[in-house]
Amino acid sequence: SGERPWAPGQPPAAEAESAEEAGGRARRLRTAFSAEQISTLESSFQRHQYLGAAERRKLAGRMQLSEVQIKTWFQNRRMKLKRQL
Repeated sequence: SGERPWAPGQPPAAEAESAEEAGGRARRLRTAFSAEQISTLESSFQRHQYLGAAERRKLAGRMQLSEVQIKTWFQNRRMKLKRQL
């Protein structure tokens, strides 16, 4: 029906249980970045296309995101730039 009876960012219980039973892991839902977060990430990307661990930790803490989300966003942004060129 298109409705999600679970909280954003968490897989539905049935999917999580079946993935665990199969020995796999449930996939995370796509992160919906706010306009402010995207603006901050883009301005940081304009300065440095690659982040060091310290800068990634600092950004993650300031933006209320995980380091993995920051790292993935930068990887995806570099691929987007590569496609545009």
